[in-house]
Amino acid sequence: MSIKFDFNGLLDFNVGKNHGVSKKELQNYAKQAKAAYTHLSKLFANKETRVRLSLEWFNLPNQDKKLINEIQIFGSEIATKYENVIFLGIGGSYLGLKAAQDALLFPYYNEFAGVRKKRSRVYFEGNNLDPETLSVLLSNLNPKKTFIICISKSGETSETKAAFEITLNWLKKGVGKYYGRQVFAITDPKSGTLRKKVNEANSKDKLSFKSLPLLEGVGGRFSEFNMGLLHLAIIGIKLKDVLGGAAAMAKRCMKSDLKRNPAVMYALLHVILYKEKGMGVSVLMPFSEQLKSTADWYIQLLAESTGKKFERKVVFEKGIEKWVNGDNVLNIGRTPVSARGTNDLHSIQQNNIEGENNKVLTFIKVNKFKNDMVIPDTKDFLAGKKYSRLLSVAQEGTEWALTRENRPSCKITIPEINAYSWGELLFFFEMATTYEGELLNINAFNQPGVESYKNYMYYKLKKPGVKKEIAEEIEGNPVQKKRKFLL
Repeated sequence: MSIKFDFNGLLDFNVGKNHGVSKKELQNYAKQAKAAYTHLSKLFANKETRVRLSLEWFNLPNQDKKLINEIQIFGSEIATKYENVIFLGIGGSYLGLKAAQDALLFPYYNEFAGVRKKRSRVYFEGNNLDPETLSVLLSNLNPKKTFIICISKSGETSETKAAFEITLNWLKKGVGKYYGRQVFAITDPKSGTLRKKVNEANSKDKLSFKSLPLLEGVGGRFSEFNMGLLHLAIIGIKLKDVLGGAAAMAKRCMKSDLKRNPAVMYALLHVILYKEKGMGVSVLMPFSEQLKSTADWYIQLLAESTGKKFERKVVFEKGIEKWVNGDNVLNIGRTPVSARGTNDLHSIQQNNIEGENNKVLTFIKVNKFKNDMVIPDTKDFLAGKKYSRLLSVAQEGTEWALTRENRPSCKITIPEINAYSWGELLFFFEMATTYEGELLNINAFNQPGVESYKNYMYYKLKKPGVKKEIAEEIEGNPVQKKRKFLL
């Protein structure tokens, strides 16, 4: 049974014509939706184009089965040999893995051996420059029983690079000469400082710094089914199940009948609400603690993909399609917010109900949980009721309260959280975000805005090779700090 998308709460008959989408508006945007589908269908069909435009993630559900099996076996070997595994990465190289771990494993996985079933504890670092977490982690782990996996395309991202150097030094001191046999890299197959480090270590010892490639044409936030596979194998998830769910969703999201295509409908409705009704905030609220990190993963996906300054201009060079910045400044893109029910019904929900009506909520409802609890006979209205029933009614109540105030919302229902349905869910959001980029006429696969703070850091920290124009821009445009405005 596949996940389902219920968009009744986005339509005008529920939340009024000023805040909901009408039949006429859907008809007015139908031509744009069809054009988006047609364009993407053409691009997805050609491997060279997919790679060139960073669309190769679309083909990840169809990876070589032999390779997938090898990753599955290798992950199990690591999980049974080492007590601890530390993953170093940031952005998609962290958020996708954390989302998978929280969704597909039992809660408190690291704390209880019975839950882990004799597999490694798994930790995530290299995703922040706060020194406290890494310091505490390394001081409490045994390096001889710890395996390190670094995920970075270039090897130059400051957060991950700093953590990697510190961790390597810790490992070298604790393990000795062959410490590199406890190091693995997922990086660019040809270039970058991390690839160079891998090649140098391999040349001295073939068992040191083994690696897997980050595939060409797959951006970080779309790469969970590439760089996240080894992590899934280590934590005991069957890769074929995750990829099977993704493949099934890919098929659904390429239906030519757009009324039966959930990704197109999700993107289309949200774009109409954004452009026509001023709904610029997107709140993703799973009613499941396990899916909160998946909501956090979606924050990066939507924000980096659709938050763009310039429109996209399609140009052709010798018949080859390329995307460049157009002349029009858009400063466009919905602002994503992650929340979870029922916890955040006691915080952000007050603003959702009575604050500015500029938000669209997407609920994720789980029909069946692996573990459920029944409240004992307390002699009140909760007696004998299952936790899952309370959670379901809370979601219904939230939807009802929003609708009463003409606040648009929609719902994604998952039969249960497992590898297959989670693969479906991630691929659905990737497809929906891609269609949204098409409808907004932007390049959803670059992130130039992310580079600004990196360039500033590189310049201030005296990294070699910083371009002259970047240095001049930084020196010529300081942030003004006036004493009278300091308290």
